[in-house]
Amino acid sequence: MSSETSSQKPRVAVVFGGRSSEHAISVVTAGAVLAAIDRDKYDVLPIGITTDGRWALTADDPARMAITDRRLPSVAQLAESTDGAVVLPVDPTNREVVYSEPGSVPKALGEVDVVFPVLHGPYGEDGTLQGLLELSGVPYVGSGVLASAVGQDKDYMKRVFASFGLPVGPYEVIRPREWENAPAAARKKIVDFAGEHGWPLFVKPARAGSSMGISKVDGLAGLDEAVEEARSHDPKIIVEALLRGREIECGVLEFEDGPRASVPAEIPPVTAHDFYDFEAKYIDSADGIVPAPLTPEQTAEVQELAVAAFEAASCEGLVRADFFLQDNGEFVINEINTLPGFTPISMYPRMWQESGVSYPELIDRLLQAALRRSTGLR
Repeated sequence: MSSETSSQKPRVAVVFGGRSSEHAISVVTAGAVLAAIDRDKYDVLPIGITTDGRWALTADDPARMAITDRRLPSVAQLAESTDGAVVLPVDPTNREVVYSEPGSVPKALGEVDVVFPVLHGPYGEDGTLQGLLELSGVPYVGSGVLASAVGQDKDYMKRVFASFGLPVGPYEVIRPREWENAPAAARKKIVDFAGEHGWPLFVKPARAGSSMGISKVDGLAGLDEAVEEARSHDPKIIVEALLRGREIECGVLEFEDGPRASVPAEIPPVTAHDFYDFEAKYIDSADGIVPAPLTPEQTAEVQELAVAAFEAASCEGLVRADFFLQDNGEFVINEINTLPGFTPISMYPRMWQESGVSYPELIDRLLQAALRRSTGLR
């Protein structure tokens, strides 16, 4: 940051939207974050990425970023121009953001001190944007390239957890060439897995979130359809056995002295849905119980596991860790989310609210942690 701007408020670029199937949820999250950032402490520059990848200058209007009458928002609705583009220089000596439109002289928008990426899924949460910001030398909220990539890929995430001795449930991975070149063998692989662990199975995209593309499969008849639904989001899929028990979540936040865990939450069974799918989460607003009704010993155990998962994947800033508390009393980690939702109904902010960290303070802590860190190897 130049000496001219050093006495000014830090400038935060909130980057949202993106090319993944979670585009709309990212917009909703951005609206909540923009509404919560302390404007007396930070200057804010909202930048939306359209579904085709254009970086657009958008309105700073959180009210237009909410789900209204079951309609999902988009960056295209918020963009100030249909063809203008925001450019972040890939130059660590220059943090000047530029806006250009065809036929017009590019306009400097000023330097950015920190980026708050609220992108979910591929092309934003998976290490790609983090790599761009590393090249640009701009600090950012959340995990770095490796942890973001591991946190996005359920296959390698589980491999990392298992290697650190964390409890993971049974799963099988079908890679793109397996289904494309030898579908019968790939199908047999899944059926053999079901023979060992029983039906139903959950068929998921390996690198998607927000319960996009997930199917619960009760038998062979629905298998191919479930695989194709998952593959419409990601050519690599993961098949998981049903774990009977309670769904427990726990937030991890980076403090000055290291990561700490929030009080856990419980996601109760969703009676109107077969499982905790996209509509249950975001459209019908399935509610969670915060704090989760656990014993003190169970609460301490899941908090310890959440921090261990954060450390195992080399995470930074924040993580939401999702668990199953099985009927036998043992916890199994299902996955982590390195950029969990910050929508008004999202569990991560609610867990920290119950832990004594308000929503504005949570945003501030994340920005301050990012500003303390350098880019590059650390």
